[in-house]
Amino acid sequence: MNFLTRLDLLVRVLLLAIALAVVAPVSGAMREVVQFIANAAVFILFFLNGLRLPRDEVRAGLTNHRLLWPLTAWVYGVMALSGWAVWQLGQGWMPPMIALGFLYLGCMPSTVQSATAYSSLGGGNVASSVIAAALLNIMGVFVSAPLFSLLGGGGAAEFHTDSLIKVIGMLLVPFTAGQLMQDRLGGWVKGHRALVTGMDRAAIAIAVYVAFSGAVEQRFWTRIDAQGWLWLVAGTAVLLVIGHLGAWWLGRAVGLDRANRVSMLFAGGQKSIAMGAPMATVLFPPAVAGVILLPILLYHLVQLIIAAPIAVRLRGG
Repeated sequence: MNFLTRLDLLVRVLLLAIALAVVAPVSGAMREVVQFIANAAVFILFFLNGLRLPRDEVRAGLTNHRLLWPLTAWVYGVMALSGWAVWQLGQGWMPPMIALGFLYLGCMPSTVQSATAYSSLGGGNVASSVIAAALLNIMGVFVSAPLFSLLGGGGAAEFHTDSLIKVIGMLLVPFTAGQLMQDRLGGWVKGHRALVTGMDRAAIAIAVYVAFSGAVEQRFWTRIDAQGWLWLVAGTAVLLVIGHLGAWWLGRAVGLDRANRVSMLFAGGQKSIAMGAPMATVLFPPAVAGVILLPILLYHLVQLIIAAPIAVRLRGG
């Protein structure tokens, strides 16, 4: 119990959603109802994100070119190709949907909240961290799904124009609406931070619950043996090392100062379940989404656990 209380609250919420899906998966006629609720929650999540990110900060973030453009190339170039490589190397070794999940993981943007929180703890450039991570998430609405489809080719779950329209309608449209309504509703969001944060976590948890319910209904564990779970852990560890060490070395290679290197490390090494889970419920059938999400879920849980000691070490150094 003490161990659970020491975990990040989002981690506990995700574990609860997974446990609920295992014990009481949604099925039958209720699936459409819960899927509608999940879609509505995702829409609200991105609307709130649009309300919270000040427009002037978006514009200001565009001026830190020495951090932003190498970071963008890292997240959507190197990390996406690293996920592709793990997927390819896993052919014949991993269960196919788990292997494909590593490609999906590689194509996701950075986190926003945790990347900036740990950047602050580690002595990074907090303002640039916020903007860089936020802009990467905005780009992710356009880039992540098509990039996954491009790199996955015929091996990926089918991705068509209607899928892109769904992603734009559920992610980009509400975010843009939030940006446009900042002057009217921005003050309300600032005055109800706890409520808004709770709604964030609830939306992510619902998306994870729906995805895993479908996987549980299909008895996904019967298709993943002990060796498959071992490969899941091994592949996640490889991408964690590439993501964090690679981002740190890239920051040095492009001549960033220490504060911006710390920002590069956390924005470049972390991956967003806040984008990954909702997008998976839009792109894939529930039975597929639940298994494809396993790598990014494990990656997200571990990144939160290791980020704190890394940040403390950087602060002390």
